[in-house]
Amino acid sequence: MSHIYLLPVTFNSGKSERIIYPVLLKDENELILIDCGYPDSMPKLENAMQKYGLSLSQLTKIIITHHDHDHMGALKDITQEYPQIEVLCSKEQAPYITGKRKSLRLQQAEDIQNTLPEDKKEYGIQFQKVISSVKKVDEVSIIDSGEILPYCGGIEVVDTKGHMPGHISLYVKQEKTLISGDALVNEGGKLRMAVPEYALNMEEAKDSIRNLENYDIEKIICYHGGVCDTSVKDCLEEIIASFS
Repeated sequence: MSHIYLLPVTFNSGKSERIIYPVLLKDENELILIDCGYPDSMPKLENAMQKYGLSLSQLTKIIITHHDHDHMGALKDITQEYPQIEVLCSKEQAPYITGKRKSLRLQQAEDIQNTLPEDKKEYGIQFQKVISSVKKVDEVSIIDSGEILPYCGGIEVVDTKGHMPGHISLYVKQEKTLISGDALVNEGGKLRMAVPEYALNMEEAKDSIRNLENYDIEKIICYHGGVCDTSVKDCLEEIIASFS
């Protein structure tokens, strides 16, 4: 028996509050967290898990879809507190999660800094500081696209590169559920492609979404926006039709 839990985490974004949706997967032997929020998210994740009678101390694994600061920000704090947790990610993402290479998002932010209008330059500097503050971990285990992880009845690692190289999503076959990371977003109940400005390779991002038509998906959990479970196939077809 497997279970999927959403762990909504609220954060302040300027004058408004937003919510991100890390996901928890549980079976008889494993408790797996998919992405782990901003650098200050550890206590918020703990509180969210307690509502299900669970705790970060019970985690066996954390899967990181990609190294953006809102997806791996709390990773070091969690694994430092609970060193038994295994961290899994794609081969392409591993050097960034371990700090062997400079963050691609930081490089992007630095590259566009001088092009920002004057009233946005300070925000750009602060954004770079946030990205730079993310602590790296020393060790990760590699999972490959197409690999079936032997948890929760089988979780397929889906190549959804484009937002970043090596970005992955997770398909929980028994539940016909895709955990999409930042490949897709749910905006007001409508499934959309993730913000194009943050896609490092737009054509790859489009191809990744096209590939999702090959899966029997009834529910998509977006890191930004949460669950989309109404007419999922039609929503994907509509997004793909907009590419042409």
